[in-house]
Amino acid sequence: MNIKEKMHAGELYLPFEEELITEQLQKLDRLYDFNMTRPTEMEKRNALLKEMFAEIGENCYIEPPFHSNFGGGHVHFGNNVYANFNLTLVDDTHIYVGDNTMFGPNVTVATAGHPILPELRQQGYQYNAPIHIGENCWIGAGALILPGITIGDNVVIGAGSVVTKNIPSNVVAVGNPCRILREINDHDKEYYFKDKKIRI
Repeated sequence: MNIKEKMHAGELYLPFEEELITEQLQKLDRLYDFNMTRPTEMEKRNALLKEMFAEIGENCYIEPPFHSNFGGGHVHFGNNVYANFNLTLVDDTHIYVGDNTMFGPNVTVATAGHPILPELRQQGYQYNAPIHIGENCWIGAGALILPGITIGDNVVIGAGSVVTKNIPSNVVAVGNPCRILREINDHDKEYYFKDKKIRI
């Protein structure tokens, strides 16, 4: 098994091989270009995202600065994905995000981990596990999603949550560690925030 196969198979590997570093630096140069664009350069931003990402759908928007280990090279976005300032995608392996999902500011989605055993960490070993985020999700500001997590469709993850276990569809989940608070229900069809009624 070569290093790229290990990266995407959850195996321990050493991420400092020259071939891997060369590829990563090329992708990070493109990420730098994206982050240096002016707010008026929307066409340039969109063109760069199409070059940078493994897959990216229509009408996606990422507010710079955007941070990513492989410059989005292992990221798969559906359509109409929105990300506010300081989205961090630790994309050492694949991250999948469904249509119409939104990220608040300062969200981190991290596929990479390191062994518990100090001797292995001392040598620089790491492993990766893919992350899947469904459609129509809202990931609140400052949330952290850990390696190997799957989040279903129509989920709200509360601000500051640390997602350590899979989250099913159609729920609001909050906290550290993130736990299901409640299902999305009829109340949500009438009120959009506390006692604020939907009037559209």
